Amino acid sequence: MSQAPEPRKTLDPDQVAFWLARHPDFFVGREGLLQQLKVPHPHIDGAVSLLERLVLDLRQRAESAEGRLEHLLETARHNEAQYRRLRETLLALVEADTRDELAQALATQLNERFDTQAMALWCPATLSDSEPALPQPPRHVLDQHASVRLAALLDGKTSRCAKLSVSDWKCLLPHTKAPRKAGSCAISRLSAGESLGYLLLASPNPESYRASMDTLFTEYLGDIVARLLVRLGPHG
Repeated sequence: MSQAPEPRKTLDPDQVAFWLARHPDFFVGREGLLQQLKVPHPHIDGAVSLLERLVLDLRQRAESAEGRLEHLLETARHNEAQYRRLRETLLALVEADTRDELAQALATQLNERFDTQAMALWCPATLSDSEPALPQPPRHVLDQHASVRLAALLDGKTSRCAKLSVSDWKCLLPHTKAPRKAGSCAISRLSAGESLGYLLLASPNPESYRASMDTLFTEYLGDIVARLLVRLGPHG
């Protein structure tokens, strides 16, 4: 009685790939085999030689690397431009001699260099009660109503981006024309050992300051403004 033939064994593709990776010199002396191998073309029907496929893959990798490099360069250019704008803004702020000049310089710099369409600086009455005249916009004395609205916008945070209703715009940016629809804002609490008020940046565009946005810039700017308020003192 003849024995049944053993089942034909087939090579596992993963094992073949592993073996070839362990023996990179396999094709040395077997260049003819390389020319005979055919592989599917990634974009069109049919097959091409292995060498043609390798050239195609290398070209695609080079294009991908070039795209990543261009993205990195564009990011670097953007960061450098941001740094220069921030530097010029801070230099203008430290030259202010009064708190009104500080607020006005801040509004001008933010508008010209960062396209910030509206801003307000709200300070407690303790910073303003000894002044001969009322603060000049965009600086305002922080009253109870504004304090409640600003605290509600912050929602317990130090800095935050949020929607800004038309009624809140009229209350917190009284020196500007309110939009017909809700906009957005970035708000930061000012403090330097004591509560110094709030910095509010606003836009009629509801997408300018989204809740998911990072607030590092607003926090940094708020820290600088708070320290300048302390330096200028109640009579500044």
